[in-house]
Amino acid sequence: MARWCYRHRLVVLVLWLGALFGLGAAGSAAGTNYSNVFSLPDTDSTTAYDEMTKAFPERSGDTDTVVWKVADGTVRDRDVRARIEPALKDIAAMKGVGEVASPYAGERGAAQISKDGTIAYAQVTFAEQANSVPKDLVQDVVDRAQKAERGGLQVELGGQAITRVQEPPQGLSELVGIAAAAVVLFLAFGSLFAMALPIVIAVMGVGTGAMATTLLSHVTDVPEVAPLLGSLIGLGVGIDYALFIVTRHRRGIQRGMEPEESAVQALNTSGRAVLFAGGTVCIALAGMLVMDMRFLDGVVIATSLTVVLSVLAAVTLLPALLGLLGPRVLSRRQRRRLAADGPESAEASGLAARWSTYVQKRPRAIGAAALVVMLALAIPVLSLRLGATDQGNHKESTTTRQAYDLLAEGFGPGFNGPLQVVVPGGADATDLVARIRTTEGVAQVAAVPPANGVSVIQVVPTTSPQSVKTDELIDRLRDDVIPDSGVEAHVGGVTAIFKDFAAVTGDRLPYFVGTIIALGFLLLLVAFRSLVVPLTAALMNLIAAAASFGVLVAIFQWGWGAEALGIGKEGPITAFLPVIMLSLLFGLSMDYQVFLVSRMHEEWVHTKDNARAVRVGLAETSRVINCAALIMVCVFSAFVLSGDMEGAMAGIGLAAAVALDAFILRTALVPAAMHLLGRSNWWLPAGLERRLPHLAVEPREAPPAPEAAVSGAGATVVHGFLRGPDGAPLGDAVVTLISRAGRQLDRVESLADGSYIVAVPEPGAYVLAVTARRSAPVARHVTVGETPLVFDVELSDDVDVSP
Repeated sequence: MARWCYRHRLVVLVLWLGALFGLGAAGSAAGTNYSNVFSLPDTDSTTAYDEMTKAFPERSGDTDTVVWKVADGTVRDRDVRARIEPALKDIAAMKGVGEVASPYAGERGAAQISKDGTIAYAQVTFAEQANSVPKDLVQDVVDRAQKAERGGLQVELGGQAITRVQEPPQGLSELVGIAAAAVVLFLAFGSLFAMALPIVIAVMGVGTGAMATTLLSHVTDVPEVAPLLGSLIGLGVGIDYALFIVTRHRRGIQRGMEPEESAVQALNTSGRAVLFAGGTVCIALAGMLVMDMRFLDGVVIATSLTVVLSVLAAVTLLPALLGLLGPRVLSRRQRRRLAADGPESAEASGLAARWSTYVQKRPRAIGAAALVVMLALAIPVLSLRLGATDQGNHKESTTTRQAYDLLAEGFGPGFNGPLQVVVPGGADATDLVARIRTTEGVAQVAAVPPANGVSVIQVVPTTSPQSVKTDELIDRLRDDVIPDSGVEAHVGGVTAIFKDFAAVTGDRLPYFVGTIIALGFLLLLVAFRSLVVPLTAALMNLIAAAASFGVLVAIFQWGWGAEALGIGKEGPITAFLPVIMLSLLFGLSMDYQVFLVSRMHEEWVHTKDNARAVRVGLAETSRVINCAALIMVCVFSAFVLSGDMEGAMAGIGLAAAVALDAFILRTALVPAAMHLLGRSNWWLPAGLERRLPHLAVEPREAPPAPEAAVSGAGATVVHGFLRGPDGAPLGDAVVTLISRAGRQLDRVESLADGSYIVAVPEPGAYVLAVTARRSAPVARHVTVGETPLVFDVELSDDVDVSP
């Protein structure tokens, strides 16, 4: 497939562009139809909502609030009314506004003025729900209301529709994340063309995913936050997957392969790992279906679709783009070095190799230090509290936060989250109203006139919607007050809905975590033929999840640095966020585990030396894993700019999770643990080995045995002498024979007289790499026939080779 895409690159490119623009045109024509359904079946708040919808269908439009406060006098003063009333009349006359309830409308409006007379509010009911109200209309309402301001008269607006006009421009967070990723990629590759490849792949995956999600919103329930989360995960995995493949391709060219063969080899190795990793992400996301919540079904659809399209772009569009670039995927300096010095050595070098050796020497100390850091960061998770964010969590500079604070000041903190006690069946609610009025934690009670046999009692708590005491009041009403009254009643309202949502989420979360851990365990078991590797991965994923949620609690719930980061006031963690974050976290963690362990497993299959397998695997993958993680941290952190509290939580939580996972777990704790476990890492009972299906993350290639290679039919050797610049024999130099696919076949050290001999499995073309302590490395192509090849190597400053 990679070879076909490489050779038919223009066809592949046209097909992808056609898909992108075709879906874009269809999505623009169809528009969006997102639905935010947070309620759950078989909960008290859902029953209350359904009864209210049947009794009061005319109140289906979004209701927002205009709030004003005077510094001197009262809001009843003539000069205040002269400025406010015309503004309210203009708003009421706007097309799309259904009704404006003014505090100046007789006795009915008197309740909309605070006791001290300094604060009042008017309710603006739109003809449609907040997501459907045109932004231009909302902005006109805001502008007309705030024109009434003057010295000593403050006017603010709150509500879901008003929140929409405060959001930053759509796509801002994605653009910032892409720009940051581009900088990291340029520093890593040193080439503008190579830098652009992962960006293009991510944009294609996210673009087609977002447009497809728009169309799907017309046929199934897709919440408004789903495209944001899809973009968040799509950008991360799209850039990461392309980065792994491009890195392998560039390494192949630098080691002497032709661009086409290098691209095919990169897709047949790293591309397989990308397919496997993308599958693990989708399986982790599908684990959300265990929660049995309609709201999450749309999130699963949007995010999984974006991941699938990102993987598809990486394994089809990327080889086509590699074909267009050819050798230009390397920087000019790298191409000049390749032409002058020949292929690079296959041996890993640099900081990654030195760190890998250091971990091998001190696994206990490094493992213990990494574990202590992760456990310390996980401590805040013990105080995790699920709930809902509201406009009280917005930044202080926003008009919605100002309106929220003014209403709390004038009418009490519970006014921003009233409860609705719904009494169906036409039952007499007089006794219930009296009981609620005397209940602890209740500030105000007002019975709405019955309609269609349903009575609604508005209950204003004495505490804010996010307070624990408000949750206790809801429980008190449900468990004591309503049963004692002898009538059937249900407690609803936004605060009650989110409380029920958090309770159900907490109850089902253990089943969800168990499901995705079990699925991940089975996948790794089949892929790596080991019991210990998937067990280690599961444990590490749990540690990473605890530490990342600890960071989330410290910032968003405790408020450590929240205002400095520009994300508003602290509050509980959004109820649905743990499910979404755990799905993404387990999927991304499995990605890094697959890329790291697949290289270790490849080395283990060839050498059966665990210490070498872990050292080589870490040395050759840690740099690209850390680079990929840094890119993801940039992309995820940029979602703080999304203007959406849930998006900011998910962005910071996932950025912390990826950073901890890549820089501490996969770079230190996992390899340290694998060094300590030794050969048991790869243990699998014989009976299980026979029953498991074979799923190769790497293409199958039988490891050569040097003894058989020397004596078997068609096998031969390469031998000769190594000499330094002064002609003296070079002892203890390392000679490595590498296949054209980049796989190490044999590795020896030269003797004191400079002689060496490496085994060749069969005639053909190979790369011979030589490294010595005080000489530049040498790598040269050798073609071996049916007889042994004599190949002497002279190492010098200009890296000359004389056969």
